[in-house]
Amino acid sequence: MVIHSLQPVGIKSQAVNFKALPPLSLYIHIPWCVRKCPYCDFNSHEARGVIPEQEYVAALIRDLELALPQVWGRKVYTVFFGGGTPSLLSGESVAEILRNVRMLLPLSLDAEITLEANPGTVEAERFAAYREAGVNRLSMGIQSFNDVHLQALGRIHSADEAKRAIAIAQRHFDNLNLDLMYGLPGQTLDEALRDVQTALSFSPQHLSCYHLTLEPNTLFYRNPPPLPDDDASSDMQQRIEELLAAHGYQHYETSAFAQPKRRARHNLNYWQFGDYLGIGAGAHSKLSFPDRILRQARYKQPQAYMQQVAGGAPIQIENEVSRDELGFEFMMNALRLNEGFDSALFQERTSLPLLGIQRELAGAEKRGLLYRDHQRIAPTRMGQRFLNDLLEMFLKQD
Repeated sequence: MVIHSLQPVGIKSQAVNFKALPPLSLYIHIPWCVRKCPYCDFNSHEARGVIPEQEYVAALIRDLELALPQVWGRKVYTVFFGGGTPSLLSGESVAEILRNVRMLLPLSLDAEITLEANPGTVEAERFAAYREAGVNRLSMGIQSFNDVHLQALGRIHSADEAKRAIAIAQRHFDNLNLDLMYGLPGQTLDEALRDVQTALSFSPQHLSCYHLTLEPNTLFYRNPPPLPDDDASSDMQQRIEELLAAHGYQHYETSAFAQPKRRARHNLNYWQFGDYLGIGAGAHSKLSFPDRILRQARYKQPQAYMQQVAGGAPIQIENEVSRDELGFEFMMNALRLNEGFDSALFQERTSLPLLGIQRELAGAEKRGLLYRDHQRIAPTRMGQRFLNDLLEMFLKQD
């Protein structure tokens, strides 16, 4: 599906007028990594030499201070350190950031605070410091437990290092996510299942299992590696889902599996069209106000970002989400949830009546992609498999 050639359906006659604002999350972007992976399209930059850690942490805190007028008085329910590789930061830096978050914003007492980590040895030794700083959920980018596949993916850790890092992490965290990928270059079904079985041997609270995709502006996109065909990838997906279900993991989102009561609260807020303030190089925000929704993007290059923060203007792009875009934007997130969403949530998060997209809902239901009753709207099994086709029904051609 090529979204750029389409325009969202909408309700032009309705004004945006929120009775209550959605929950607010905080995203903190750390833009450096040791080496850029060939499949990665995130805003990450290879660290050539020592990263300017103190300067960047000061910029993050100043960025948050500058953003306060837009979120003043709103409680923050989740915090997420993403990247790049946030575990390149020292425990002292993470503690300094979180101290300032608590001073500047009302942080929920039971806030979920997640940090993404690389399984490399140096980062693993920092896990105790991250827990002491206030991080209570660790997300580890494992991708595979097969050294051949790790090398093909450009990862800097080995399978043994990954296992060691998980064991160390579990000494300090009782809420752990492991990221795995399947459909890898040269990967067989047995190898994909073996990766998942190895992950299950650690009983992590959460697993994210992604199919490798060739994203534009990546090395893999320019020079595609030999990947399993569609039938083989589909078999991998089906067998992985069956294996995780047999071990008690709930498949609650397209690529997310969790033990009971261990769903990722930060990501759930995204998928339920909640608000998030993003600080750091290239970070994105979606912020609701009583009469509008704004999307923002910070400057992407770390040095440019720090310079812009020093000048009091870290935001490079700011757009108001039009009424015509709201219906699609909501559905693009909420339909990733396999259980769907409460019908009332659409109006709560968009301020628009569900009646405005009845034609699209009926069409998706007729094609067997959507289920709905008077309380809930959800993708069917077919809708989950053909999610892009389902989402495309909430767009109109130019």
